[in-house]
Amino acid sequence: MKALVKQTAGRGLTLTEVPEPTIRDDEVLIRVRSAGVCGTDVHIYEWDAWASGRCTPPFICGHEFAGDVVAVGNLVESVKIGDRVTAEGHIVDDRSLFSRTGNAHVDPSTKIIGVDRDGCFAEYIAMPATNVWHLDDAISYDIGGIHDPMGNAFHTALTADIPGSVVLITGCGPIGAFAVGICKAAGAARIIATDINPKRLELARTMGAHDAVHPDQAHAAVMAASDGHGADVVLEMSGVPSAVHQAFALARPAGRVNMLGIPSRTIDIDFATEIIFKGLTIYGVVGRRMYDTWHQMSRFVRSGAFDPTPVITHRLPLEAVDEAMHLIKSGDAGKIIFTIG
Repeated sequence: MKALVKQTAGRGLTLTEVPEPTIRDDEVLIRVRSAGVCGTDVHIYEWDAWASGRCTPPFICGHEFAGDVVAVGNLVESVKIGDRVTAEGHIVDDRSLFSRTGNAHVDPSTKIIGVDRDGCFAEYIAMPATNVWHLDDAISYDIGGIHDPMGNAFHTALTADIPGSVVLITGCGPIGAFAVGICKAAGAARIIATDINPKRLELARTMGAHDAVHPDQAHAAVMAASDGHGADVVLEMSGVPSAVHQAFALARPAGRVNMLGIPSRTIDIDFATEIIFKGLTIYGVVGRRMYDTWHQMSRFVRSGAFDPTPVITHRLPLEAVDEAMHLIKSGDAGKIIFTIG
C-alpha cells in the first residue's frame, strides 16, 4: 500500500510503498478514505525540536482519519466489516489509574497514532477495536476524518459554562474556528474571536463569531460586550505568549480560561496579578475526554446545530504533501484533507 512515511531524522515526508498492516485479535483493519492534516504533522515534517525529541523514524504519519472496516480480529464483537468509522487516536491502557478514574486523556503512557506508532496517511490502518467510533450514515468521510481536531475544540469549549456567556477565543486556526461554531451552537451570548490572519478571521465570522478582530482590538470588543467586566470564558487556542497574557487580562474576575494552544517556549507569568488575585480558573486541555467528548460531538453534529464544513478549505491527494505543509505554514488554509480512497 502507499503511505506517507517519516523515513529518517530530517525534513520532509516520503510517499512510498509499505506492507499492508496485519491485525491482532482485538484490532480492526480500516481502509482510509479521508485524513486530516494537523499542526503536529507539520512539526514532524519540519523535524523541529519537539519532533526530534518525541518521534523515532521510520513510521507512517497522520492521526486524523475516517474510512471503512475491511477486517476484524477474532475477539472483536463491537465492530463489523463494512462499518463506516473514525477512531480515537490516543491508545491507552484501559486498566490504568487514569482510565479507571475517567482521565484516560491525560494518561502519561498514551501512544498516539502517527507519532508513537504508525498512523493514517496510508491506504490502511490497524486500530484497537475499543478505539473505533462509528459514523452516522449522514456524516461524510471528510467530517468523520476531522473528528479528532473537532473533539479538541469541543473539549476546550464545553468544559466551560458557555450558554449566555461572553466568550473570547484567541487564535482562529482550524480548532479555534471549530470552537467558534461550537460556542454559537451552545448558546454563547457574544463570541469575540481574535487572530492576526485576515483569512482566519473570515473563517471565524463564517462560523458565527459576532466580532472577529485583530488582537489589538480585542480589549475594546470584550469590554463593549461585557459591560466592562471582561469575558466570562476565554478559550486560548494559539499558544502565542502575548495571547496567553491577553487571555488572563481580558477574562473577568472569577472567570475561566481554557488553554489548548501550546507555547513554543517558556512564558513568564505573574501568577499573583494575572491569576490569583483575579480568582481565575485555568483548565489545561489535552486531546479529547475519552469518551465523553465523543458523545457530545456526535450529538452536536447529528443535530445540525454545528457544521464544520466551512473550515475545510482544501482537499488534496497524498502526493501533494509538500503543498499541504506549505499552505498550513503560510496561513492560507483552514483545514486540509487528504483524500485517499
